[in-house]
Amino acid sequence: MNYIIENLQTRHPTSVKLCSLLHKPSRMKKQCTIDYLGFTIEDLFVVGYGLDYAQRYRNLPYIAVLEQTAQD
Repeated sequence: MNYIIENLQTRHPTSVKLCSLLHKPSRMKKQCTIDYLGFTIEDLFVVGYGLDYAQRYRNLPYIAVLEQTAQD
């Protein structure tokens, strides 16, 4: 994200804002400011609402935690 924001700022826009539906603080490698944030979540694997696992669960109309089973 930092690279993309810095790259966009070299083009001298009026403003650059970062928007994220989900944020996992434990996964952050570099500090960056999220201007518009939906939810802060724990380090869990989530699916639905466009997020998928092996091309599945992407079309769920909600976000759910994917629990791994012995079959996975």
